[in-house]
Amino acid sequence: MAIDTTNPVPGTLDTPRLSTRDKLVLFVLCAAQFMVALDFSVLNVALPVLGADLGMSPSALQWAVTAFALPSGGFLLLFGRIGDLYGRRKLFLAGLALFGAASLLATFAWDPASFLAGRALQGLGAAAIVPTGMSLLTTTFPEGPARDRALGISGTLLSLGFTVGMVAGGTLTDAFGWRSTMGLLSLFALIVLPLAPGLLPESRTADRPRLDVPGAVTVTGGLLSLIYALSTAADHGFARTDVLITLVVGVLLLAAFVTIESRTEAPLVSLPMLRRRTVAWGNIGGLVTFSMMSTVVFVLTLYLQEVLRLSAFETGLVFGVQGVLSAVAGSYAARVIGRFGPRRTLVGSLVGQGTLIAALLGLGTGSWSVWLATAAVSLASMCHLGAIISYGITVTSGVPDEEQGLATGLVTSTQQVGITVGIPLLGVLATTSDDLLSGVHTVLALDTVIVLAAAVLVATGLRVRSGAVEAEPVGAR
Repeated sequence: MAIDTTNPVPGTLDTPRLSTRDKLVLFVLCAAQFMVALDFSVLNVALPVLGADLGMSPSALQWAVTAFALPSGGFLLLFGRIGDLYGRRKLFLAGLALFGAASLLATFAWDPASFLAGRALQGLGAAAIVPTGMSLLTTTFPEGPARDRALGISGTLLSLGFTVGMVAGGTLTDAFGWRSTMGLLSLFALIVLPLAPGLLPESRTADRPRLDVPGAVTVTGGLLSLIYALSTAADHGFARTDVLITLVVGVLLLAAFVTIESRTEAPLVSLPMLRRRTVAWGNIGGLVTFSMMSTVVFVLTLYLQEVLRLSAFETGLVFGVQGVLSAVAGSYAARVIGRFGPRRTLVGSLVGQGTLIAALLGLGTGSWSVWLATAAVSLASMCHLGAIISYGITVTSGVPDEEQGLATGLVTSTQQVGITVGIPLLGVLATTSDDLLSGVHTVLALDTVIVLAAAVLVATGLRVRSGAVEAEPVGAR
């Protein structure tokens, strides 16, 4: 695909203009990513209404979220590799079709079983869309300003989709009922799917080594077990037998996966890739920024409604401001990364995110706290978005096209695990506290420490002060 570099936009550090076709390709890929991000949050506020309509008990409602999270996180690496070997475009289109059909099933669900089946199939479609969509983006747009700009737009819409979902979910549910939230997702799929075949180029590795079946089984089983354990622990704690068993099984399967990958000729994940400084430390930065920001959004939602007694609509407005400023940050991300580089942007964004989360420790019971919460979480989200975009660029830079599916699979797996892990590990401290405000302060303090500590570790690992980012193994000098 040709990209017009003859007329860079003034003041954008030679960021190239995208041709009309480039923009259409980017629209298709980003719309699909936005659709998946929307699915993570659009249903949350509709759960009580949904449960009453379908006859699901409060304890069963967690499966409305878990049924999607399990396959969407568990199959990411496997589908990323299948796309590398057999065609990313084919798998992307199949994922879109499955996601759209599953959304229709969930929209017209007649009982809990049909609804949960639709959610699980949505998750499976998302697991095919996300890594192949990212791979198509990184292989279509060449490394440098063009890819940085494309990843900036994609990262902005990813963050915006999660926020828009929170606002749109409540609005749609109040106006049209919970089924409209699933109908919105099917509408997105119906818009994107007809455009994709004529725009997206096929992309795969030149050779076709055999799929690493033992590695696929262990990593998929390990991720499924861990995501189940963490999702269930968020509602029921870590003391339950099934949580403990699946947690242990998940760790053992992932340990077995590492052993298998070190011995197979065609591994699902290249261990030398994991030893790249950019891949290892970039993903650590991504894991922290996702897990800690999702935790902040969770505890702030509780705080605004339970302590300050804001309505769901008013709470949505707070996060609406967050979404708008995130979009603004995304429009400038490519310029910032072009000036300072992805590694410095990643570290600086983590420092900014941690510092602004610390400002939230000043929250109290007065009405002025609404303004503090709105300003601090919105500015922290701008830094969070900078971390998202810069870590994606850091991880995928210098990776050969034939391994882009593996690299982007790691990026998207980090996103999924990050969104899943933060709330059960820290958010539970707020929900189980006798004093919710005190519990929120405890979570925010720990969140701050973790983000700032990660900034120091990532800066050291990426050798931020020594010039260019190293691409050699972590253990290299």
